[in-house]
Amino acid sequence: MFPHPQGFMYPVYPYHPWQPWQPHHHYRSHTYSQYVPSYPVAYPPYYGHGQFRSSNGMEIKDYGKEPFVVNINQVTQQNNTFRTALWTGGHFQVTVMSIPVGDDIGLEVHPETDQFIRIEEGQGRVQMGDSKDHLDFEADAYDDFAIMVPAGKWHNLTNTGNTPLKVYVIYAPPEHPRGTVHVTKADAMASHG
Repeated sequence: MFPHPQGFMYPVYPYHPWQPWQPHHHYRSHTYSQYVPSYPVAYPPYYGHGQFRSSNGMEIKDYGKEPFVVNINQVTQQNNTFRTALWTGGHFQVTVMSIPVGDDIGLEVHPETDQFIRIEEGQGRVQMGDSKDHLDFEADAYDDFAIMVPAGKWHNLTNTGNTPLKVYVIYAPPEHPRGTVHVTKADAMASHG
């Protein structure tokens, strides 16, 4: 609850058009911001604990090795880069990825790194195997699916949907340098070559 300019209190969701005492123009007018308190409250759009302030979302960058709390679903869906490190610590790393329609992460292997991939939006085809010429494990994965890749397994994830495939990835130990940003897949491939 916080003060209404006319002297009474109204709920943390200030705009409810079905409440006759709540004039519509208070939410839409340019003067509405003067009624919003400086402390975090749940007014639309609400992204959680003041973490996101606008429809553009927070800055997507590497916040490790500091304590960090984030709406991982939101930041993964807002990311438009092929790969950006979100948090790099001493023992694991979190990256967010956006895979274009028809494209893939790229066939790769991490000899010493276990990998966790979670799909937040879209669908894909998972392939894994003991060699790059023998990918004998295949599965389809969709929103809210998780993929576990053991160290030493060749693997790939291909976007089989018609929207960008939005995923976040946990590497243990970290796989990419702290602060990694690959805007495109070509950037990622160039950084490994």
